[in-house]
Amino acid sequence: MEYLEEDYLQLSGIQHFLFCRRQWALIHIEHCWEENLRTTEGKILHENAHDAFFKESRKNVFISRAMPVCSRELGISGECDVVEFHKSSEGVPLHGREGTYRIYPIEYKRGKQKDENYDVMQLVAQSMCLEEMFVTNITEGALYYAETRTRQKVTITTEMKQTVKNIFCEMHTLMKRGYTPKAKVSKSCNACSLKEICLPKISKMLSAHAYNTDFFQSL
Repeated sequence: MEYLEEDYLQLSGIQHFLFCRRQWALIHIEHCWEENLRTTEGKILHENAHDAFFKESRKNVFISRAMPVCSRELGISGECDVVEFHKSSEGVPLHGREGTYRIYPIEYKRGKQKDENYDVMQLVAQSMCLEEMFVTNITEGALYYAETRTRQKVTITTEMKQTVKNIFCEMHTLMKRGYTPKAKVSKSCNACSLKEICLPKISKMLSAHAYNTDFFQSL
């Protein structure tokens, strides 16, 4: 199955979706957004990485920033923070350059390495777009964390790619339905920029009557 371009989802939305399906729906279906310190710092970091006019070559490595990518199979589009093209006999040809190159995507993050796989899945999605666009196979990429100034190597497996396919399939289903999931209250809600819009505790109430009853009983 291939998606029409008008039905493409934002690639970066996979991280919102895995963090909280309700957060993703509020942003991408209901078009709600609020800035906080975390989102502002992340925006500044990505603006620095996303200088589309900055190209760099280091010996046998060509570096591209803010590269637009898309996938008809996944029905997504977005940008890669940084893509390195390493000269390799096992790589693919690039227009205007001699030889062949192995493709190595790098995603920039403001914080430090997380226990969850949100960042990894976003990187895998980027690699799948690049695979489709360049007709190649990508088995490795990296995550760069600004807080610790470290680069984490990520081995990209077939199982990871299948997981990403399943995730975007679910996202497309919710988008088509225009459905915003109920909140699942957790400690992560305190760090969410949409907390005041989401109102997670209220959204868990079964009805307005139930909310009003609970409110007046607390007085």
